[in-house]
Amino acid sequence: MEYMTLIYADEQLYSDMPEAGLAALMAEYGRYAQEMEAAGVLRGGSELAPVHAATTVRLRGGKVVCSDGPFAETKEQLGGYMLIECDNLDEAIKWAARCPSAAQGSIELRPLVHNG
Repeated sequence: MEYMTLIYADEQLYSDMPEAGLAALMAEYGRYAQEMEAAGVLRGGSELAPVHAATTVRLRGGKVVCSDGPFAETKEQLGGYMLIECDNLDEAIKWAARCPSAAQGSIELRPLVHNG
């Protein structure tokens, strides 16, 4: 089963992080991705641009309404994702718990729906 691993954290934490700390975190993410690739579970992923670059699109009364930023007020912002394929939710949880951002933020696992 495929799971979208949505990585949430407070963007300010990374903005305030010293350059060496950020480099160490990115190296940790590199190791994490390599481990998932070696295990055969990683299907893709990417860091996302900061939340200020987001645009939210809604359809209201037949009209398209766009707004800058994320769709909800929150302390944590969606910062990236990884698409993984695991045998079951328990395996996906084990990989999510190893994500470097799990210690400061949260990791949402959401199964993909394959229609047809």
